[in-house]
Amino acid sequence: MSKARLVITAVIVEGRSQSAVAREYGVSQGWISRLVKRYRLEGEAAFEPQSRRPHTNPTRLPQATIDLIIELRDTLAGKGFDHGPHTIAWHLQHHHGLRVSASSIHRHLYAAGLITPTPQKRPKSSYIRFAAEQPNERWQADFTHWWLADGTHVEILDWIDDHARYAISVTAHRRVTGPIVLTEFRKAVAIHGIPASTLTDNGMVFTTRLSGGKGGRNGFEKELRDLGVTQINSTPNHPTTCGKVERFHQTLKKWLTRQPRATTIAALQAQLDAFVADYNHRRPHRSLAHQATPATVYQARPKAVPGERLDTHDRVRTDRVDKTGCVTLRVAGRLHHIGIGRTHAGTRVLILVQDLDIRIVNAATGELIRQLTLDPTRDYQPTGAPKGPKRKKFRT
Repeated sequence: MSKARLVITAVIVEGRSQSAVAREYGVSQGWISRLVKRYRLEGEAAFEPQSRRPHTNPTRLPQATIDLIIELRDTLAGKGFDHGPHTIAWHLQHHHGLRVSASSIHRHLYAAGLITPTPQKRPKSSYIRFAAEQPNERWQADFTHWWLADGTHVEILDWIDDHARYAISVTAHRRVTGPIVLTEFRKAVAIHGIPASTLTDNGMVFTTRLSGGKGGRNGFEKELRDLGVTQINSTPNHPTTCGKVERFHQTLKKWLTRQPRATTIAALQAQLDAFVADYNHRRPHRSLAHQATPATVYQARPKAVPGERLDTHDRVRTDRVDKTGCVTLRVAGRLHHIGIGRTHAGTRVLILVQDLDIRIVNAATGELIRQLTLDPTRDYQPTGAPKGPKRKKFRT
């Protein structure tokens, strides 16, 4: 018999005092009072263990927010986009003005039965990653396979920017050939400028100089040489060298699988154009700072060009605008305060430094907030905004 039942029997049935029972069983009178009260209210249920869960939870998300989290997950999953907690958090902040941590989102998705635990993955810190420092410093290219509704095999040629993961060009073809690679490259250059280098595998549509034959360079290779573009080819049987474009293929195919199967190449191209618009401008990228969109990162810095030193900035650092509207920068051992404006307080920024030329960019939107030439004789670099009228002082 449990101690609770013995205590209840002694007090209720035998009519003994609570103080005497407390001394005999070594418990407090307060506990006996609560137990007796519960027994009179609940009967036999008083002997069952009580949940320790609090009756209220002031920090619990509002039900409307929880419903929105689940709705966003369903919407993103239905479109074939990433629908994990970090992506949902980005959409909540940028489209609904709500700041919710990824851990809270994960907890509510798990409670709703929408997340299945998976085996522990290899930690990200164990991977050696490379990313170009500037837009157009390196373009990666490759093609992948797809099938139309009637089973017709087609190929999709992709060009992406290594620095920003920006989709430069995504086009559908019956079969990707050397002339098609050259044509699409020229179209991309006309819109986005000439890249400093390219990275592809050793497919014949990209290179013939490594094939061991006597054909020399193909048209694409000759174009790169004429433009002064450095051509880089991956080592055979090492697909991770072109890992960014391979990962892009995975994202693209996951999205295409969720769409109605195209019946013609023109219809497939329309789908690809819609995907690129979302991917570049409206979809956060997990590999980019602050989960920015590829378009934001691609437009944030000056673009590299062939023949120039790729690191056009001596220094690149991140900062947050303080509550006074300033960021700090140390130059030649001296700390300078650069005025940005109180309206930008709390904004994360990139500071691009080339000698005394400073560019300050909104890290989330890519907007150029301020550009100036630093005056090394002044601790504070004013914004240059006109000052308001001076207030007159009146003597009393």
